[in-house]
Amino acid sequence: MLKQHLQFKLSQKLSPQQIQLMKLIQLPTQAFEQRLKQELEENPALESGKEDLDNTADEFDDIYNQESDSETIAADDINIDDYLSDDEIPDYRTQSNNYSADDEEKSVPYASGTTFNQYLINQLNTVYLNDEEWAIAEFLVGSVDESGYIRRPISDILDDLAFTQNVYTDEKTIQKVLSIVQELDPPGVAARSLEECLIIQLERKELTPSIELAISILKKSFDQFTKKHYKKLIQKHNVTEEELKNAISEIERLNPKPGGSYSGNNRIIEHVVPDFSIRIVDGELELSLNGRNAPELHVSKEYSNMLKGYKESKDKTKSQKDTVLFIKQKLDAAKWFIDAIRQRQQTLFITMNAIMQYQKEYFLTGDERNLRPMILKDIADEIDMDVSTVSRVANSKYVDTPYGTKLIKEYFSESMKNDQGEDVSTKEIKKILETVIKNEEKRKPLTDDKLAAILKDKGYPIARRTVAKYREQLDIPVARLRKEI
Repeated sequence: MLKQHLQFKLSQKLSPQQIQLMKLIQLPTQAFEQRLKQELEENPALESGKEDLDNTADEFDDIYNQESDSETIAADDINIDDYLSDDEIPDYRTQSNNYSADDEEKSVPYASGTTFNQYLINQLNTVYLNDEEWAIAEFLVGSVDESGYIRRPISDILDDLAFTQNVYTDEKTIQKVLSIVQELDPPGVAARSLEECLIIQLERKELTPSIELAISILKKSFDQFTKKHYKKLIQKHNVTEEELKNAISEIERLNPKPGGSYSGNNRIIEHVVPDFSIRIVDGELELSLNGRNAPELHVSKEYSNMLKGYKESKDKTKSQKDTVLFIKQKLDAAKWFIDAIRQRQQTLFITMNAIMQYQKEYFLTGDERNLRPMILKDIADEIDMDVSTVSRVANSKYVDTPYGTKLIKEYFSESMKNDQGEDVSTKEIKKILETVIKNEEKRKPLTDDKLAAILKDKGYPIARRTVAKYREQLDIPVARLRKEI
């Protein structure tokens, strides 16, 4: 039996041009320059520099209207879901990155020089090793990660040497060669744990009572040391508080990541280019958009002349018609791209200007306590744009201010009410919390309960669990781990 029924489905449709514009808005300055370079390379009808576009446009429109038998390019509406993920509008508290998700090819500079692994291999060349030992040592060096550790069990290395290097040995031999590798620079390299890394570094130093005690603490009481159970350490090692303090001071001078100290290590260097600049001129805020976001583009004159030649031609062959269709497509794309860049500039400036005015008191003073509670919708309503547009600007753009260069989304925050019933920014509370912890007595750090009580006295009635959440967001450890002798 056949049944008929109606089903209503609400779906959002965006044209390809709208999607491309959104992607352009999302791109920060460096990624935008790459996108611009790509468009100039792919579209010969688009050129950089100034030129009058009026005649080009007139010629293009005139020829296009005359060629009624030419094919037209229909931009069918498409479903936004095919282009945007469910979390296309990330919350302002999520992890940021200076590159947008749509920027596939990133031009990233690298530090030049010898790689960390090659640096270790070069040192091995000065050590006498037989063929088997050399093969094991080379494999161990290849297993050192960027922090300088070997994080794999000896048994796994034994199996890999047999299966991948055709080297059949035993764990005792590997341990012997590992000890040789651990004598290389920087001190602590090739350790299998933080504990071993620190001990290796201490054993390379001239032995003093403080260093001997430090080694003993790491070997016998590492867990108590990491948890800062100082009273137990004093009792267990039968030392004075001053002696313990000196030993801990020696440990704190060590490098927990020896691989990171090597200057030739090929680590990515990411350069942040501010997309906006805010300056204070005669007591007023002045906003400017990075000039690299406003390139001068025009439609190619050569392509205009090709259209003109086709227009004046009496005999129009099929080949000529195909050519003029291609030219039309490229001119369409060039004119749209120029217009999209103008819209991008306008959108960026309007959005950032609204944010600047909303946080005017902060930008004039630099005091984070003057940051007003602000969410994406506040700015979206102010400039009559969609929240997603504001999100694309806030989550990927940086602004240069008299107080440093910051990601725009850092100025967004939730609100809560103080004891006067006024809305205050959570950033203001975090700043006060950070100051209180900074000034606490380090011998007796403040617990979250005590911090909550202090904030309440200052007019911010928040729960202990909220204090713990803010403390974690500030990357501040619990009271026990902040304790010092």
